[in-house]
Amino acid sequence: MTPTVRSRLQTSVALAAVLAQLAASAGPASAFCGFYVAKADAKMFNKSSRVVLTRDGQQTAITMASDYEGEPNEFALVVPVPTFIEKGQISVVETKTVDHLDAYTAPRLVEYFDRDPCAPVPRVAAMAHSAQTVLPAPLPSRAYKGVTVEARYDVAEYDVSILSAEESDGLIAWLTDNGYRIPQGAEPVIGSYIRQKMHFFVAKVNLKRMKELGRAYLRPLQVRYETAKFMLPLRLGTVNANGPQDLIVYALSKRGRIEASNYRTIKVPSNFDVPLFVKDDFANFYKATFDRAVARENMHGVFVEYGWDMGWCDPCAAEPMSKDELAELGAPWNGTPDGTANRFPQRGGNAYVTRLHVRYDASSFPEDISFIETSDRENFQGRYILQHPFTGDMSCPAGEEYRAALPGRFRSEAEKLAEVTGWPQNDIEARMATTGQPLTVKKE
Repeated sequence: MTPTVRSRLQTSVALAAVLAQLAASAGPASAFCGFYVAKADAKMFNKSSRVVLTRDGQQTAITMASDYEGEPNEFALVVPVPTFIEKGQISVVETKTVDHLDAYTAPRLVEYFDRDPCAPVPRVAAMAHSAQTVLPAPLPSRAYKGVTVEARYDVAEYDVSILSAEESDGLIAWLTDNGYRIPQGAEPVIGSYIRQKMHFFVAKVNLKRMKELGRAYLRPLQVRYETAKFMLPLRLGTVNANGPQDLIVYALSKRGRIEASNYRTIKVPSNFDVPLFVKDDFANFYKATFDRAVARENMHGVFVEYGWDMGWCDPCAAEPMSKDELAELGAPWNGTPDGTANRFPQRGGNAYVTRLHVRYDASSFPEDISFIETSDRENFQGRYILQHPFTGDMSCPAGEEYRAALPGRFRSEAEKLAEVTGWPQNDIEARMATTGQPLTVKKE
């Protein structure tokens, strides 16, 4: 069939310009546990690209994943890379593997229920809770000034070429003649990569092989290489961008958290109670929270949405990644940080994942993002808490005190939600009243 395909290949618009078209409350919520009820995955954001970035010493693997819609014969990809790439360094990755990592690291909503204030407190309840862990086409023959086609490879459904160039106009002429539609204004950006002696990884779809392979959609492309440069070249993706774009980077490391070295790295607002109505409006809540955080940084920040060892999660928005999945993404590590055997050998060993979210355009991110690998293995997640009030009989002194305190608690939730989202507090309070969270004490 030849219909328009929603290709789930996911070549990063940030990393690789698609040039063809072109505070937890008291009680249980004070600990990282609970019942996970919603997540904010990458699909929540328009114009979003996904990149899995794996780093071990100077060994780097980049898996490029962004939604592409259109005829597969119109897909094309240009990625600056710091070194010559051999065929064995290129592969495809199953989309479901990237989707799993996205779901596993997504900001999440968790749910708790207040205990009966009139019931006696079990002596061992706090200790038991604190111990709980949730486990989880031939090229033209004419010469192009300064351009060398260093290699051509067949990789699954893709035809890949590795280029070097001395002048941007020669490279642009080659790309244009070979069906890579170059947006106006790309020359200075391409020229800067040429001056850095970078190579160019270019890929197009081979329809015949795609049909032979029985593929209905394009898969993410992965390239692996060794380099001291720990960076993502996102400037090509800003040349023809229609407004700001979102880039989500899932960085896998042996040592610990990954941070940007040339832009400020900030954790997203996290770990606070939200009103009950957020359960049915979580997508809008998280979008507004992220939008406001970006605005506070004048769109110059790199935001951490998740940082955690891969062998477990708490709460789990998805099952932990398997060793095979991590190896597919370029992180085949096993064991624990001190070298001992992993307690859960079927799971991800000692890989640490950092989920970074960037909203950028050419003016806010004039430089490619450079990264550093830290030894910080502290756990962090974008986590938001629904704390349901008790609704049963409260005809005891403790129950009366509990009921009298609820409006103050609800008001704090409304104030916090207004602060992080920018939503009018009066609107928030009105919505809370319709979901059983009035800000005044109901007289019996």
